[in-house]
Amino acid sequence: MDEKTGAGSHKIIFSNRQTGSLTGVRDVVSFDENQVVLDTDMGLLTIKGRELHMSRLTLEKGEADMEGMVDSLVYSSNEGYRKSGESFFERLFK
Repeated sequence: MDEKTGAGSHKIIFSNRQTGSLTGVRDVVSFDENQVVLDTDMGLLTIKGRELHMSRLTLEKGEADMEGMVDSLVYSSNEGYRKSGESFFERLFK
């Protein structure tokens, strides 16, 4: 983790827009086959595409692997999400 910013290592690697791996993933905010929203060390990351699947997710290590056709990757501030204080899985199992 970076001492100055409090951020860990965040990396995205996609091959042919179809398979990829990500690091620096803190939480899964939402997902379906057309859109995945991840809370990362660099803010909220919205991934849009078709037939998106998370083939591996290890939040303890901050790692995720994805498959599907990726159309866009967009970052936004995660301040509103952080204020809720609940993870995706906590909201899911209410």
